[in-house]
Amino acid sequence: MGNDNISVPIGIFDSGIGGLTVLEAVKEQLPAEDLVYLADQENVPYGSRSLAEVRSLSVGVTRYLLDQGAKLIVVACNTASAAALHHLREVFPQVPFVGMEPAVKPAAEHTRSGVVGVLATPATFQGELYASVIERFAAGVEVLQDTCPGLVMEIDAGNLATSRVRAILERSLDPMLVRGIDTVVLGCTHFPFVIPTIEKIVGPNVRVIDPSPAVARQVQCLLDANGLVASNSQVGQRRYLTTGDPAKFGLLLRQLTGDSAEAGQLVWEGGVLKEESGD
Repeated sequence: MGNDNISVPIGIFDSGIGGLTVLEAVKEQLPAEDLVYLADQENVPYGSRSLAEVRSLSVGVTRYLLDQGAKLIVVACNTASAAALHHLREVFPQVPFVGMEPAVKPAAEHTRSGVVGVLATPATFQGELYASVIERFAAGVEVLQDTCPGLVMEIDAGNLATSRVRAILERSLDPMLVRGIDTVVLGCTHFPFVIPTIEKIVGPNVRVIDPSPAVARQVQCLLDANGLVASNSQVGQRRYLTTGDPAKFGLLLRQLTGDSAEAGQLVWEGGVLKEESGD
C-alpha cells in the first residue's frame, strides 16, 4: 500500500494511564508509527467493573479509535483484554488486535523455586484468558495471586513512591516472599510505573516481568503480517485523548513519560464516545 499508511495511526487504550507503559514500548519498537492513546478515565478502574460492562466500554472505545482511522488496536489493559478481547475480535473481525496476556509462560519457564507471583486486577483473574494461560503454561508451578487493592487508583493519581503505595505492595508481596517466589508477573499495565518500589521490596534475587516490550514486538509482527507498517522515515506523532480531566491527564503524562502534549476531551453519550464541544 506504500504511502497510504503514512498517517494511519495505531490505536491504544486503557481505563487510565497504565497503558502509557505499553505506548512507550510501542514508540521505542516502532518510532515511525503515529499513535493515538485513549484513556477512559471516567470509568477507571475497569478492574472493579462487571465483565459485561468492560466489554461494552471496550466496544465503544474501539469504535471511536476506528473512526479516527486506527489500523490496529492495542488493548493496553489486562482487565479489558481478559473481559473483552475475544468479544472485540468477533465484533470487529477485520481489525487486528493486540491484547495483554499475563506473562505466566516466561515466569514458569525461568522460575528456579517453582513459585511465582502474579499481581493483577480481580477481573483479570476471573477472566477465561488468565485461566487458559495458567492451564497451558503453569503446570508444576505454584502461582500465587494478589489484586493489590487500591494500587491502580493510587498510580492513576500520580502517586508512585508514597508510603501508601509501598504499604499496598508490601501487603501483597510479603506473603509471597515468605512462600518462596523468585518471579513477579505484572498483570496490570499500571504496575510497571511502580517497579522501583516493587524491586526494593522483593530484592535483587526476584525477577520482575513487565509485559510491555513483548506486546510491542507483537504489534510489529501484526503490522508486518498485514502490510501495515508506516512507510515514512520520520518520527511518528502521538495524540492523547481522555474521558476524564485533560489537565490532570497532561500533568500525569509529563510526570510519567516526559511528554508535554495536551490531551483532547471525550465524553460518553448513550454508550458512544464523542468529542467535547466547547462553548
